Amino acid sequence: MNIIKHLFTLLIAAAASTIAFSQTAKPRVSPPASVSGVVNGATITIHYSSPSVKDRKIWGGLVKYDSVWRAGANEATTFETDRDISVAGKPLPKGKYGFFLIPSSGGEWIAIFNKVWNQWGAFKYDQSKDQLRIEVKAKMRASVQEQLLYKISSAGFSMDWEMISVLVPVN
Repeated sequence: MNIIKHLFTLLIAAAASTIAFSQTAKPRVSPPASVSGVVNGATITIHYSSPSVKDRKIWGGLVKYDSVWRAGANEATTFETDRDISVAGKPLPKGKYGFFLIPSSGGEWIAIFNKVWNQWGAFKYDQSKDQLRIEVKAKMRASVQEQLLYKISSAGFSMDWEMISVLVPVN
């Protein structure tokens, strides 16, 4: 009977600590987001975490130039297509990819579709696992985009954040 009382006490304590933890867990500072759309018959879905500018220097500051960036916050951004597509005229087989960017102060950025989509940030990014790399142009926006945002259009998809917009053309 003592063993049952001890097990019951442990069970109550475990339940109480689980409830306490769930009540104190804070929402992510960079909330998860996703966008989905159809481009030339292919359904494209992008999952990302959406950081805010918060009066910080983003390009060349928080996000370093000439370094691989996870194209969002937290886990690596993922890009999925249900059909083979062309990105900037180059083939990308249907599937799910880690999507990364290499920002440049000169406006010529590199967009990367990496076969390893399930990773935290870009800390274990491996260039040998790239499916596709293309050059893309970063353009100045007319106004500040406070929270990082991906959009899908008939031309492809774009990443907008702070004063920069990067279009990745999908044909």
